[in-house]
Amino acid sequence: MSDTLTLTNETGTAGVAGSADIHPTASVHPSAIVEPGATIGAGVTVGPWTYIGPSVEVGAGTRIYSHVVLKGPTVIGRNNTIFQFSSVGEACQDKKYTGEPTRLVIGDNNIIRECCTIHRGTVQDKWLTSIGNNNLLMAYVHIAHDCVIGNDCILANNSALAGHVVVDDGAILGGYTVVHQFCRIGSYSMTAGQSALFKDLPAFVMVSGNPAKPHGMNFEGMRRRGYSKELISRLKQCYKIIYRQGLRTSEAIEQLQSMEPAPEIQLLIDSLLLSTRGISR
Repeated sequence: MSDTLTLTNETGTAGVAGSADIHPTASVHPSAIVEPGATIGAGVTVGPWTYIGPSVEVGAGTRIYSHVVLKGPTVIGRNNTIFQFSSVGEACQDKKYTGEPTRLVIGDNNIIRECCTIHRGTVQDKWLTSIGNNNLLMAYVHIAHDCVIGNDCILANNSALAGHVVVDDGAILGGYTVVHQFCRIGSYSMTAGQSALFKDLPAFVMVSGNPAKPHGMNFEGMRRRGYSKELISRLKQCYKIIYRQGLRTSEAIEQLQSMEPAPEIQLLIDSLLLSTRGISR
């Protein structure tokens, strides 16, 4: 790499990238702006009228469509796709934020659809918003400061996470789902469209409504992941212990811990133990 690179887009016209660190195999449209201090990896494609600010690192193979804004400090991994009009790595909307160099870190193989907004963290938490691998963020999703998204999650159109929300692996949020700050959404759980979560959502549990109420477990998701009929039956029993016996959460945890162990049941127990806001009931 050199301090000044001449780049060609698909039509073969050239632009000058200034002192940004851009791999020779990257393709940056001449109308895009890549500020000094940005790093663009091998095979990255940057579409027209996109802005990439200083302290933004884009990993190899990532495709960025037109009219995208990337600000930093932000690290974006490999083979992501970011669609038009998304704003990624912008300063957060927390009134306590005063311009500190907080970060956004995004993993690999994520799809970020049109008009998504993803904000960096705050010093009041860990200075970090993070998104894992293989996630699908549909159009108009909002991820606020200090959120932590795991792997293989789906956030449908117009889902909105307030600050400090944790979404564990494999969770699915239906369209227009809104989540209160500091909530935790357990692995492989699911919300119906237009759900409003003010409490934590245990692993595997399905909820709907405002406020969100439980309506069984994500059994179809379990079958798609190859769970046996016996395991699904045991998880149904767990659901009844949590929601059908009038137990407090601590009492339900004790009963679950007395069952024959299984990794999936332990995942459910852990989601209950990690709850700080109480669970959706």
